[in-house]
Amino acid sequence: MKNEDTFKRYSRQIFINEIGLEGQKKIIAAKVLVIGAGGLGSPVIQYLAAAGVGTLAVMDFDHVELHNLNRQIIHTETGIGKLKIESAEQFVEQLNHQIHFIGIGQKIDGSNAVEIISQYDIVVDGSDNFTTRYLMNDTCVKLGKALVYGSILGFSGQVAVFNHDGSKNLRDLFPEPPVEEMPDCDSLGVLGALPGIIGSMMALQALKLIVGLSVNVNQLTLMDALEWRFQTLDF
Repeated sequence: MKNEDTFKRYSRQIFINEIGLEGQKKIIAAKVLVIGAGGLGSPVIQYLAAAGVGTLAVMDFDHVELHNLNRQIIHTETGIGKLKIESAEQFVEQLNHQIHFIGIGQKIDGSNAVEIISQYDIVVDGSDNFTTRYLMNDTCVKLGKALVYGSILGFSGQVAVFNHDGSKNLRDLFPEPPVEEMPDCDSLGVLGALPGIIGSMMALQALKLIVGLSVNVNQLTLMDALEWRFQTLDF
């Protein structure tokens, strides 16, 4: 793609004073790892690819199922049965062929987390279980990587940025994961638009980190979509 076409594509971002041409260059040079191509990962992938994040890695070992489609908007009926990373790659390619997409069809665990995360600038955690969330947190702390965190359930969502320039992390907020199994979307459900909102907030935080804009740290944002209330908790 010609330089003038690249400028035209991202012009509405470049026109923002706080981003400009230099900020867009940072976005194009960025390497971001997204954990999960599900409800949260879908809008994150969508907006990071649209913004021009140059290297976008997505890690997910699951397959697309029919019940995913109410919220996992990068997948379609024709993708049912495919690996989510294959469906995600097809979506990204159709949206923005400039993106270097890396699909990692593995489950992240203690044996591969350091090796994988060390290759990226920022991690965006769209996982749906506490084991993975704490592993992501602890590995990012170990490697000094910023972590964008989000979670959803029913009408409720949470967003935070952990471990940015020495800021606090998940264990400062919740020192240990719950002992008992907690409800999840499979048992209590989730309204499809909610992960779209929370995932978009996560993507926005990642983009602000990339271009060097200020983000709120040591703070958890809570959303109650049913009552349309937002709260912030300092920790």
